[in-house]
Amino acid sequence: MAAETVTATVHEPQIQTTHLRLASGNGPVTRTVLCTPLRDASPSEIPIIDISPIFSSSLSDRAGVAAQIRSAATNNGFFYIANHGIAPDVIEAAYQGCLDFFRQPDDVKESAHNRQSSYFNGWKPSRTTRVNPFESVDNRQSFSWTYDPEYDPSVADTSSIPQEISRFFRTETNGFPWKATDNIPHFQAAVLTYWRACLALARKLVRAFALSLDLPEDFFDDKFAYPDASLALNYYPSLPPSSTSTEAAAGEVSIGSHTDFQLFTILWQDASGGLQVLSRQGQWMNARPVPGTFVVNIGDYLQRITNDRYVSTVHRAQNRSGKERISMPFFFGFGMHESCGVLDTCVGEGGGKKYEEISCRDWVIKRLTASHKTNFETDEAA
Repeated sequence: MAAETVTATVHEPQIQTTHLRLASGNGPVTRTVLCTPLRDASPSEIPIIDISPIFSSSLSDRAGVAAQIRSAATNNGFFYIANHGIAPDVIEAAYQGCLDFFRQPDDVKESAHNRQSSYFNGWKPSRTTRVNPFESVDNRQSFSWTYDPEYDPSVADTSSIPQEISRFFRTETNGFPWKATDNIPHFQAAVLTYWRACLALARKLVRAFALSLDLPEDFFDDKFAYPDASLALNYYPSLPPSSTSTEAAAGEVSIGSHTDFQLFTILWQDASGGLQVLSRQGQWMNARPVPGTFVVNIGDYLQRITNDRYVSTVHRAQNRSGKERISMPFFFGFGMHESCGVLDTCVGEGGGKKYEEISCRDWVIKRLTASHKTNFETDEAA
């Protein structure tokens, strides 16, 4: 007699989800987030890319890096870069300068307060910003600075810059905020040296991005002669420990969930950890510090001009290390006077362009306005 086969139906436990609200250039958006424990990202989710071949004279070497960038940019939009050419002592000097500045009493830093700036330059005290209006205030201090051609080695004569370009610069006329840091003489020199190194690296990387999009390597060159290249120095005190990952998700943030505005960000973070990335599946992952690397992530404008092929991914920081944390993100984009539409190489056969062309200035203003307007409304309602 033949054995009888019995088929059993196994019901997998359903993972609970929650919703994350975000400000965007097109109004508030919602992402579905899995209620699963925070975990470390795998190498396939946030890969480490050796970018030393971008400095090679061989186009095929440079194209090899571009292919790896394309793979990461179409996956989670985050990757580490190793062998990037920025000397460790340049990074260490900027890091130590940050510690020396931020560890001062608030009344000493007050002269650098960004309320004196029309462009968000200068110091912001802790718990005075809210990147995501639907989460807690940001538990961080920051010092921000926007592109100034006076400090750009590639600009030989700033007086020759056409007025139709220079009028978009967000620079101060009274030496602010640097004069307010004169009590730490090495701070400005260290930060500017770091900024220049990041600027040179970004100009190399953007050419690799062009290759990754099946474009000539110099396709974007004219658009970043005077780039939107700003720097934010962040100081995060440690948040109180949480008993569960769910509690951590719903509690205080070091900086709220957000996406970046322009092309891409080059981030150095210290060993404390705390950077978290929302995967394509809606799971929070740690982007743990990897010695000798920077983290690079795609920004909104690059997602826009690639017709959503490259992914601008939501991320946040929660410093629960028990130690202070420093991060130094460098934000890179086309000049504020520049404009770009969806790239033809990103439109499939029979497909269409999802977005109209918009200038970088109009896009950044749109993003800032959406964030700050909502912040004010949220603060007033609190």
